[in-house]
Amino acid sequence: MEFSHHDKLLVLTVATQETDGFLRFMQSAKFFNYSVKVLGMGEDWKGGDVGRTIGGGQKVRLLKGAMEALADQEDLVVLFVDSYDLIFAGGPEEILRKFQQTNHKVLFAAEGVIWPDSRLSEKYPYVRSGKRFLNSGGFIGYAPYINKLVKEWHLHDNDDDQLFYTKIYLDPLQRESLNMTLDHKCQIFQNLNGAVDEVLLKFGTDRVRVRNTVYDSLPVIIHGNINTKIYLNYLANYIPNAWTYERGCGVCDQDMVDLSQLTEFPRVKVGVFIEQPTPFLPEFLQRLLTLDYPKDKLDVFIHNNEVYHEKHLQAFWEVNKNVFHSFKVVGPEENLSQGEARNLGMDLCRRDPECDYYFSIDADVMLTNRQTLKLLIEQNRKIIGPLVTRHGKLWSNFWGALSLDGYYARSEDYIEIVQGKRVGVWNIPYMAHIYLVKGQALRDELKERNVFVLERLDPDMALCRKTRELTIQREKDSPSPESFHMLRAPKGVFMYITNRHEFGRLISTANYNTSHFHNDLWQIFENPVDWKEKYIHPNYTQIFTNNHLEQPCPDVFWFPVLSERACDELVEEMEHFGSWSGGKHEDKRITGGYESVPTDDIHMRQIDYDKEWLHFLREFISPVTLKVFSGYYTKGYAIMNFVVKYTPGRQAYLRPHHDSSTFTINIALNQKGTDFQGGGCRFHRYNCSIESPRKGWSFMHPGRLTHLHEGLPTTNGTRYIAVSFVDP
Repeated sequence: MEFSHHDKLLVLTVATQETDGFLRFMQSAKFFNYSVKVLGMGEDWKGGDVGRTIGGGQKVRLLKGAMEALADQEDLVVLFVDSYDLIFAGGPEEILRKFQQTNHKVLFAAEGVIWPDSRLSEKYPYVRSGKRFLNSGGFIGYAPYINKLVKEWHLHDNDDDQLFYTKIYLDPLQRESLNMTLDHKCQIFQNLNGAVDEVLLKFGTDRVRVRNTVYDSLPVIIHGNINTKIYLNYLANYIPNAWTYERGCGVCDQDMVDLSQLTEFPRVKVGVFIEQPTPFLPEFLQRLLTLDYPKDKLDVFIHNNEVYHEKHLQAFWEVNKNVFHSFKVVGPEENLSQGEARNLGMDLCRRDPECDYYFSIDADVMLTNRQTLKLLIEQNRKIIGPLVTRHGKLWSNFWGALSLDGYYARSEDYIEIVQGKRVGVWNIPYMAHIYLVKGQALRDELKERNVFVLERLDPDMALCRKTRELTIQREKDSPSPESFHMLRAPKGVFMYITNRHEFGRLISTANYNTSHFHNDLWQIFENPVDWKEKYIHPNYTQIFTNNHLEQPCPDVFWFPVLSERACDELVEEMEHFGSWSGGKHEDKRITGGYESVPTDDIHMRQIDYDKEWLHFLREFISPVTLKVFSGYYTKGYAIMNFVVKYTPGRQAYLRPHHDSSTFTINIALNQKGTDFQGGGCRFHRYNCSIESPRKGWSFMHPGRLTHLHEGLPTTNGTRYIAVSFVDP
């Protein structure tokens, strides 16, 4: 039979609601210019839960009704497909060509798994190669023949459609008279169930499709049947034109909301969750304030589970209690579990018809992008989160795939999305830590109040209960649900992660020791980026870019290194410890027990800060040493690291001496004029004094031979300096 050009193709599908899956199906149909007729929209679905149990007869009844009017159009080819879990990867011309090449009047999709009655398997005709069993999620045929096929339906809506078609196919006489066959080698239909390992994405310039590697075919219709819907979501992040290497994201700008066109901004309920001791909490709260969004449109709800953080919240509340439209804190005394707290926060938005969005954010998310909230709203999805990652690690706030038991599995594109090599808006199975949900979705699809509490599961992870019951086991080293607050949407709602912008990072709450006075000082290893932002002088990098340093005396270099916060916290930490040495010659802390030129000091080792301080020297002092003493490569090692306290009453000055170091650093920890009078340092050989030290600035000078020096008297107040004898 020749390819006849006058054949027309009509797509029929059944959908009772416009779910996200249905809208995606229609979008792919529109891309290829299919004519689609939707049956059953607005009807109640009576066909059972087809994914898990037998059902779907309602589809046959609706098709039977629609075919009556089309029965006599001999050149009309009808394609009947599911719509919630199916997409097109090619166009109508290709389907017609492939269908006509089969020389049959009716062609059904095929799969390797028999359903719903495995006893029928020996009745199936033998196939030398290819898939043997019928799947009713997609079939194609000439209108008169399809009509003849569905006319035989006299069953109920919740009877099984697949069983009905299977029995017709297995009857040799019916099969003959309808001239019916299966698409054994996936030329047109690709069912993913049992076949996930057979398919690969094939990238073209304008579009992406799927290649079946077993039959070397390019199927046109991709069907995520049974439990392959998550894999279909992954494929549909690319097919047909969602993302290509040449053009990047092809659909990211569709259906966006332009906030500048709105008369007023949407109302947002912000749910903040502090569930464990979390470093840099004051900074986190500060970032909430700097979000670029009208504060009178934000209602803030905070759940704090940690007594340790009450002082931080109290301090924030006193200054900012009237900044937001409303501000509510639920503290540790309420004894809420994490799941109950998350339910409560979400429900506050659900029950308030004025609440347009619910923005959930955990305290371990450092949002560096002030536009985050606006960008998420503009993307216009029911549920969307911004990509945030742990600095320098592949750990992020989403999973690209799931293992069979419902835990973490790495998708093929996970690393490229996390590293920003593929940029777009991605439909994913799980996310955590930070996300935005439409208030309307909470009142429709997500109206069940308890979404976060399920057996032993982690709260956000419990949202998966609607789609599958999870078993509690997982692969080694995958993030545990206890450490990962996961959000899983119920069936039918797509969740997205966007990496179209830089949004921020996840901080590590592991090993956060709260036994010191200022605990963030110890975070230099665990959260180096946040540590640097908080504790290193804002002008530090200019030493290298703009030569921002001075040389007040020969070979005495002077440069900014510690922030105001670092100076204050280091002094407070030492005063909190309180055991100053008193400047005596006898000193049990040092080898030999005798110090010839003693100071009134506390060693870093005494407050258990020596590891962190040495790391600071290597990271921030060594590069300066290399710059000013070129050719000298410091080992960045020091035994003597201490904070000195000068007061007129105890010890006001220090007599001339050399240091036991190759070079010394000396950082001023407070402000001359405000905190003390006098002070400074004099280098004898050059008859040169520096009398007005700047807070946070350090001296760096050779310790021996050329730089005999003395500490000038502090006449009033208290002067603090941090000193290290480097490379003794």
